[in-house]
Amino acid sequence: MMLKPLLMAALLGVPACSDTAPLPQPARAAAQPFSNEVAAAIRASVADAHVSGAPAASERAALAALYEPQAYSPLWTEPPGRPNEDARDALALVERAADDGLARDDYRYGELASLASLLQREATPPVRDVARFDAALSVSVLRLFSDLHLGRVDPRSIGFRLHVPAEAHDFPALLLSSLAAHGIRETASALQSPLAQYRSLGNALLRYRSLAQNPPSAIASLSSGGVVRPGQSFASVQSLFRLLVSMGDLPADAPVPAASALYEGAVVEGVRRFQRRHGLDEDGILGRKTHAALAVPLAWRVRQIELALERLRWLPDIGERRLVAINIPMFQLWGWDSIPPDGAPSFMMSVIVGRALGTQTPVFVEDMRELIFRPYWNVPVSILREDMLPAIRRDPDYLRRENMEIVRGEGDDASPVEATPENLARLARGLLRLRQRPGPQNALGLVKFVFPNAENVYMHATPAQALFARSRRDFSHGCVRVEDPVRLAEWVLAEQPEWTRDRILSAMAGPQTLHVAVKRPIQVILFYTTAAVMPDGAVRFAEDIYGHDARLDAQMISSHQGLSPR
Repeated sequence: MMLKPLLMAALLGVPACSDTAPLPQPARAAAQPFSNEVAAAIRASVADAHVSGAPAASERAALAALYEPQAYSPLWTEPPGRPNEDARDALALVERAADDGLARDDYRYGELASLASLLQREATPPVRDVARFDAALSVSVLRLFSDLHLGRVDPRSIGFRLHVPAEAHDFPALLLSSLAAHGIRETASALQSPLAQYRSLGNALLRYRSLAQNPPSAIASLSSGGVVRPGQSFASVQSLFRLLVSMGDLPADAPVPAASALYEGAVVEGVRRFQRRHGLDEDGILGRKTHAALAVPLAWRVRQIELALERLRWLPDIGERRLVAINIPMFQLWGWDSIPPDGAPSFMMSVIVGRALGTQTPVFVEDMRELIFRPYWNVPVSILREDMLPAIRRDPDYLRRENMEIVRGEGDDASPVEATPENLARLARGLLRLRQRPGPQNALGLVKFVFPNAENVYMHATPAQALFARSRRDFSHGCVRVEDPVRLAEWVLAEQPEWTRDRILSAMAGPQTLHVAVKRPIQVILFYTTAAVMPDGAVRFAEDIYGHDARLDAQMISSHQGLSPR
């Protein structure tokens, strides 16, 4: 599978790359002329999970598939048992696993490097050590190949419902073909995400690691609290200036603040850029939230980038179809036309997502198939029981004022019934439904974007436009509210020329509910990442509003579970 091109490009407006090298085709590597004693020792090492470092059944099966075609001849050593050139390439690859946000300890780098050094020094390396090195290095490379291509963590284990089609990943055959071509490094490169975003994040990772190793002294002094407004005195203005320069929020040649310690000029502009990169109000005020963002340890920013790289490895291949992509913690939507390798998003807009407490927007991939103009809002059972029923019982005028009705049956043609005590009891038992009639004050606005899914999540307009001015926008019951529904409807129906802007506006203002099928279904991806490189090169960070980073971090540092089951 040539993985996932263009998805994060769609999420972030970053061009994808098309120059990824093709994967080598499986082929048998030439067997080394070793003794039967070495082959027997390798067979024993493969069978011993402790020796090979393959505790997972998937890895033990992969090892057997790797060595059996070779009659258990060594793959990584040459007579009398010293590491060969492929082994040196593989060790260098494992050593640099951190460049992809992976931990080299997951691949036993320290143990393998020590063992390689021992084999290199010995005039006649012990057969047991040769076998142990060969089997263990095979496990490490197979594991690294899998992690680079599919991710170290199965996203389903942390509740990400990314239903990626099952595909065969024959990593043993791929490794054999790589060895035959002496192309371990090239294969690893081809297994990485081909997205330009992946490489951009890799570069950002190196930069932030350097910053974390030598953190600017300003961070501690800025975390003391208080509010500093532009034009006010601020004793740490020089330290703040150096911090902003180090993070790229001010250019290296920006004018150094005067000795007067006034918070003004370029430093204020640098703070505004910092605020923009961190999803804060761009007011230039050093308030509580800006202080908190400035005080986040740079080591955690490094971790956010590492977690973002891992999530990129999960993404499915979207092909050449149009795409709507929503990054939940950044509250942004991108629309992407038929995707060229160097294209740009057609548009972007702000969104409102599910509340962090109780009604989080899920992560999944589905197809948009329908638009509904002037939709009914069918009140979900949870909202009905928690909010609506108590309000209806308290206020006899509630239904009329909110333009709601109790109905019997399904669909738009359901029959309204009176709000009698008996019908309210039936409503509470789920025998009747509550819905809001179409109109400008309908909770879904005047258009709904439907992509059928198990969670019953959809995108829709909203009468509460003022909420889009907020920097943090998790206010919904789980669905996604869009800032510019007319623009989105135009884009969705762009391949249906009869649906002009005027006709869309007419349908939104018209007298009845109207269902419009999308001629060519559009992929919709609801995604979650708190670090990204934007088109202008700025590294943006978002708050981990749902705690997904914390859960993924815990999985990434737990014991390795073997080759990905995906």
